[in-house]
Amino acid sequence: MYYALIALGILLVAFIATVIIRTLAFKPKDTPEVSQEEVDFDRDRAINNLAELIKFKTVSYSDHSLEDDEEFAKLIAALPSLYPRVFDVCTFFMFPDRGLLFKWEGKKHDSPAVMMAHYDVVPVNEEAWSKPAFEAIIEDGVMWGRGTLDTKVTFNAILSAANSLMEKGFVPENDIYFAFSGGEEVNGLGAVHIVDYFEKNKIVPGFVLDEGGAVVENVFPGVSVPCGLIGIAEKGMMNVEYKVKSQGGHASAPKPGTPLVALADAIKNIESHPFKFHITPPSAKLFDTLGRHSTFLYRMIFANTWLFSPVLDLICKKSGGELNALLRTTVAFTKAQGSSAENVIPPEATVVSNIRLNPRDNIDSALAYLKKVIANDRVELKLLGGMDPSRISRTDCPEWTKIANAVSSTWDGCLVSPYLMVQCSDSRHYGRISDKVYRFSAMDLTSEERATIHGNDERIRLETALRAVEFYVRLMGEC
Repeated sequence: MYYALIALGILLVAFIATVIIRTLAFKPKDTPEVSQEEVDFDRDRAINNLAELIKFKTVSYSDHSLEDDEEFAKLIAALPSLYPRVFDVCTFFMFPDRGLLFKWEGKKHDSPAVMMAHYDVVPVNEEAWSKPAFEAIIEDGVMWGRGTLDTKVTFNAILSAANSLMEKGFVPENDIYFAFSGGEEVNGLGAVHIVDYFEKNKIVPGFVLDEGGAVVENVFPGVSVPCGLIGIAEKGMMNVEYKVKSQGGHASAPKPGTPLVALADAIKNIESHPFKFHITPPSAKLFDTLGRHSTFLYRMIFANTWLFSPVLDLICKKSGGELNALLRTTVAFTKAQGSSAENVIPPEATVVSNIRLNPRDNIDSALAYLKKVIANDRVELKLLGGMDPSRISRTDCPEWTKIANAVSSTWDGCLVSPYLMVQCSDSRHYGRISDKVYRFSAMDLTSEERATIHGNDERIRLETALRAVEFYVRLMGEC
């Protein structure tokens, strides 16, 4: 017994020592190269052009009859005057469903870059705005307007950067394509038509860059410096309707288990049994990059996820939010409908959830899990549409390094890291032709600014809009 205790003590000491040694060895990696070269372009023109884009009410709706086609046409017609050298130098294509494609021919053609944005915006409740949503009012160094962040800022930044470089006579080493969609907000087919064109013509992108992460602060435990997050994959998405039927009846004599009660039980079961926790490659790379810059306690967790993943799982379950969304499929209940009268038991009631799929899950597996957790045959599930998670892109390649270097050079001092994008974008369509599809919105954003995306009072600091142009000048210069 005595020797067994000694052996157990030795094993315990060795175990603790292993954890501590792994934590101490979990040091920051080499940071990307930082260029000190100043980027020169016409800053006033870049801001004025962004303001002009904001003034076009290119609002997209699922019900296309609500859209103003003339506003979309006016924006496209204005582009040659806003970015004249782009139209002089590039070949311009228009595709169905408002897809726009520019080809800037380089010295070589075997590894083209594709830079993306969308020029449609979500609807606006103008009464809730502090300033008009489509007048691009500038006050105190801030421009107000729908699309300033999502994503007319990058649409403008790409074309402004290209226009400036072309005026200086720059020719890229490789072809560069600018691919824009006018229906991204409603899952339109503009981007799909462009990918079809690439596929048909055997054009294999060297890399693709679309909206996604940004330069943000206080988004990772124990890390206080700005982080430049580049998405290397995005979660899938599905909408599910849950329906329960009954004989209805007067509310004065209800029977047990009315439709709303059955739905409430289903919702409670789903909330109480979240989808399984998974550390997928994008999340693992995020932990391996930013975890090294965290406090000692968090470094211990992220250096030893083989041991502390249950702790991390518990933290995610309790806190929810962005960290939880990185590590599991999430379910958000968004719509409900029951009786049309206060004193009538509904003959049919429904709720709808929006589900964001972890890369380990898919539509079929998620539906099976929901049915298992609900465990009530009265609750009918109906898939209202969705898409599986995207392909995971590489980070062990020069293309990743080019983008990372452009980020670190534009926002000096930020930590550049891969991550899993929890929203959906047009870039997912490129997964069938490339394993180097990246998602980075070229902006540094506060949490307050991020909250205005798709919300009220969307606005951008002029400095942020100019940094976006600077980023694309640097990136195009390396293409």
